[in-house]
Amino acid sequence: MITTIIPYYQRKPGILGRAVRSVIKQSLPERIDLIIVDDESPVPAGNELQEIDVPDRISVRVIRQLCGGPGAARNAGLDNTSEETRYVAFLDSDDEWTEDHLENAVIALDHGYDFYFADFYQLHQTVSAFARAGRIDVAKHERVRGAQHLFAYAGDMVNQIITGNIIGTSTVVFNFRKFPEIRFREHLRFAGEDYLFWMEFARRGARFVFSSRPEAIYGAGVNVYSGARFGSLELLRRIQNELEYRKATDEVVALTEAQKKFLKTKIAELRENFLRALFQYVVGAKKVPASLILLQLRQDPATMFALPKLIGRVATRLWRQKG
Repeated sequence: MITTIIPYYQRKPGILGRAVRSVIKQSLPERIDLIIVDDESPVPAGNELQEIDVPDRISVRVIRQLCGGPGAARNAGLDNTSEETRYVAFLDSDDEWTEDHLENAVIALDHGYDFYFADFYQLHQTVSAFARAGRIDVAKHERVRGAQHLFAYAGDMVNQIITGNIIGTSTVVFNFRKFPEIRFREHLRFAGEDYLFWMEFARRGARFVFSSRPEAIYGAGVNVYSGARFGSLELLRRIQNELEYRKATDEVVALTEAQKKFLKTKIAELRENFLRALFQYVVGAKKVPASLILLQLRQDPATMFALPKLIGRVATRLWRQKG
């Protein structure tokens, strides 16, 4: 049996229905246990499911909980996974799968691999994520026997995640029986909880396999990335979480000197970005929550040391423009 977990929080009706119908249309004949975790959604999951005909091979369960963010919702799904489950798949509530997604994943995982992901289309894009980012060269990976579009990932997955992540959450399917205890870090509600989750698999020696075909289409709904616009409180929180994720990386995996250097540069950039976003937020005549500033100072006191550097860069730029 395959368990599919959908964390659900949406403000507009009709979004969840598209995701659920894409699960129903899967060509995989195996039983599917669909767990929808209603994370205190303004539009309740139950309302969205009333007019959907679900075939007998698919069971649907709705778990309701207090709003805890995507990591907490996915963890609730993992905690309620049936003992019959072989593989677990993730699908965000505003995304859809192609009809062959789970079938491809099962073929790959049945070959002995542990963690499956696929190319996908990001929001409003007609060129796939792999092609747009250019972070993976399919020719450098060995084709899975008997499958033209399935490839065994060759290389350092930790380095791939750190320097140019290619794993889209809504394409992930993994061997739950082999890795039943791995969980998302729930306090990272705005960024990084998925990256650390993938790294746990790499640290434990999981074998990664991927599809070069796009198997998910990302949709428009409540999204922590698209909602984090410059000058918004959401952006400040997202930068905070990304900074914490970057700093926590060496707690999960052993890093090379090159990776440490890369992360040091990224962390410095994030500190400066936080201060820029904070300034823009204040300029917009908005009151910054004291709790956000205190959290930043507690988690990363060095942020304040980045302020003189930022002021110096701005002053230099203004001087050059004046000259």
